[in-house]
Amino acid sequence: MSAPNAAPVALITGAARRIGAAIARRLHAAGYDVALHYRGSQEAAEALAQELERIRPRSTLLLHAELADFDRLPELVAQCVGRFGRLDALVNNASGFTPTPIGTTTPAQWDALFTSNARAPFFLSQAAAPHLQAAEGAIVNLTDLYAQRPLREHTVYCMAKAALLMMTRSLALELGPKVRVNAVSPGAILWPEERSDPATQQAMLARTPLGRTGTPEEVADAVRWLLQDARYCTGQVLHLDGGRLLGV
Repeated sequence: MSAPNAAPVALITGAARRIGAAIARRLHAAGYDVALHYRGSQEAAEALAQELERIRPRSTLLLHAELADFDRLPELVAQCVGRFGRLDALVNNASGFTPTPIGTTTPAQWDALFTSNARAPFFLSQAAAPHLQAAEGAIVNLTDLYAQRPLREHTVYCMAKAALLMMTRSLALELGPKVRVNAVSPGAILWPEERSDPATQQAMLARTPLGRTGTPEEVADAVRWLLQDARYCTGQVLHLDGGRLLGV
């Protein structure tokens, strides 16, 4: 193992693109060295690492893994600690999102959604816990307002995110006082790349008091705040949804 870094270290899953990349950039700017997990977006992950390395050399680690492979989860933590000598933060950002209409849902869809949204975050947290306790660090999970309010034709996704929400609260109880565990629950931030329905999008924004989508950078700011500043906050969910959960 390397001698421990002076800088804090964050492991971010699904860090190559979209919200994950914004979180990586924000934490790096806040002084963290970052372990960037990716699955299929190798080119984007390498470009992000190069960008951050130009700002601060030897501050990144690329970690390629399929989170459905159970044995890879403790390996990710071990590789991170082996490189940097410490682990201060785990951000469980990677997530699957696919429709599962009742009558057509398969066990494979169930397994994929629960693996990415609940099982992998749990076992990563379990592997990271001793190192986070040593550093008096924190976990932030990316949940979803659909963990509390169902989305039509996405029952399994909603159930998996609800499991992640309960995991956040339960691990806060289990890992305190050394480790804080919180969640960010975004609303409309980035529309799904595979499906784009302008009418549905506008209807959603009409139900949002702030009347707009959020930005990945706003999510990243919330994650940084929970990791660095929210020292007396654990087991909580920060709803970053522009007010949509108010039900107006």
